[in-house]
Amino acid sequence: MIDRAGLAEFLRGRRGVLQPEDVGLPRGQRRRTRGLRREEVALLCHMSTDYYSRLERERGPQPSEQMIASIAQGLHLSRDEHDHLFRLAGHQAPARNSGSHHVSPGMLRIFDRLADTPAEIVTELGETLRQTPLGVALVGDLTRFTGPARSIGYRWFTDPTVRDLYPAEDHAFYTRMYASGLRGVLALRGPDSRAAHLAELLTAQSEEFRIVWKKHEVGITPNEVKRFQHPTVGLLEVSCQILHDPEQSHSLLVYTATPGSESYEKLQLLSVVGATPSSA
Repeated sequence: MIDRAGLAEFLRGRRGVLQPEDVGLPRGQRRRTRGLRREEVALLCHMSTDYYSRLERERGPQPSEQMIASIAQGLHLSRDEHDHLFRLAGHQAPARNSGSHHVSPGMLRIFDRLADTPAEIVTELGETLRQTPLGVALVGDLTRFTGPARSIGYRWFTDPTVRDLYPAEDHAFYTRMYASGLRGVLALRGPDSRAAHLAELLTAQSEEFRIVWKKHEVGITPNEVKRFQHPTVGLLEVSCQILHDPEQSHSLLVYTATPGSESYEKLQLLSVVGATPSSA
């Protein structure tokens, strides 16, 4: 059963201790509000201000698990706080496992400071959870997919348009890399895991996957330098730096180009025009 008073008190308390710069928002001038405003929290949680305000006032319907997960992420809650919020809302806290899509506050704080850099947060199965605006301009909106298609590895073998963003001569490497990465996660998580389910789906749907899967390759890691064949600015070469969160099995990918290089200038252009690849 939902604890309306406890939920409202917890939300007000968390909102009161957060500052705009803690969640990647501009502070602005003449700010007198202690903590975040309700409309700022609503924006972070992808919901209306009216809906969020009713929760803080102990009103409205019981929020769904999806809404609670969105609020937990928007307020940058720790995993313990995330679970507590679920219980206050009358829901059982999700099991703690490698399939969690709740990004840790520490990783979010780093991500929020990369607004002018292409970056994304991904799961161990290559599901994109967050992207910076320049990240979307570079590779398209990868957070829009649902079901198995959330995994870039799954899309690689089932959607030919995904490969348009990469030079043709790099395709064979990515084919081996995605199969190798999936095999590594499956070995780690076991036969009842989401990785095993993806492998079963791909085995049934892709002849190319079946061929490369039989080779049992493991340990093929991404190249530090990645090449993108962008439909607006052409070929870019960027370095990909990876920060790994072992507790959540999430990775923060940050793409940078050598200052003064042609690719650097193209990224600057993308930051202005915000061009999105056609695959988006």
